[in-house]
Amino acid sequence: MGRRGCSDFFMPNNNCSNLINGRTGLQVTARTAGAAKTIEVEVDKPLGLTLGQKSGGGVVITGVEGGGNAAKAGLKTGDQVLYTSSFFGDELWPADKLGFTKTAIQAKPDSIYFVVSRGAEVDVKRLPKRPAPPRFGRKLTETQKARATHICIDCGFIYTLQKPFDDQPDAYVCPQCRAPKKRFTRYDVNTGRAVGGGLPPIGVIIGLVAGIGGIGALLVYGLQ
Repeated sequence: MGRRGCSDFFMPNNNCSNLINGRTGLQVTARTAGAAKTIEVEVDKPLGLTLGQKSGGGVVITGVEGGGNAAKAGLKTGDQVLYTSSFFGDELWPADKLGFTKTAIQAKPDSIYFVVSRGAEVDVKRLPKRPAPPRFGRKLTETQKARATHICIDCGFIYTLQKPFDDQPDAYVCPQCRAPKKRFTRYDVNTGRAVGGGLPPIGVIIGLVAGIGGIGALLVYGLQ
């Protein structure tokens, strides 16, 4: 593979012929229309791919390491990148400019969600931002499983960042539903459930308060 279009960010020692080894990628879905596909896939870091600027705007995959995370997830050389995860993972951003796309990928500490087009040219400049797929109900990659320690009890978001959850500041909020840090409880990756009771979802609390209030009103008026 030549150096043209090579993204040094994904390479050790800035060597384009030596891609980073990876572990597991997953979550592949494809929507087919004739020979063209739109593929959505979540890939663990290290990604094991290189990106290049597409003529006329947009980003294209210029190389995929055999056996790496990107390859295991189903990405191929020549795929046009339509979207990647935003800095905080709560949105998917159109992949228009190579530099901006690389910066977004670099800033996100864990896995990256890709939407790519295979077999069809797409004008990325006309694509709007879109919400990231909810974490709740999605399978975790092997890397995410190793880091999964807490879950948001309001929306089911599973915390899988490299930074330990307890080291997050008190101002930390769930990137999926914006719930405060206290709404997280410990998560058992083997059972896929929260450990212990934790705080009940906010909807349950509101329902209980409303129910208690209704019972109190009945008692008051019933005694009159």
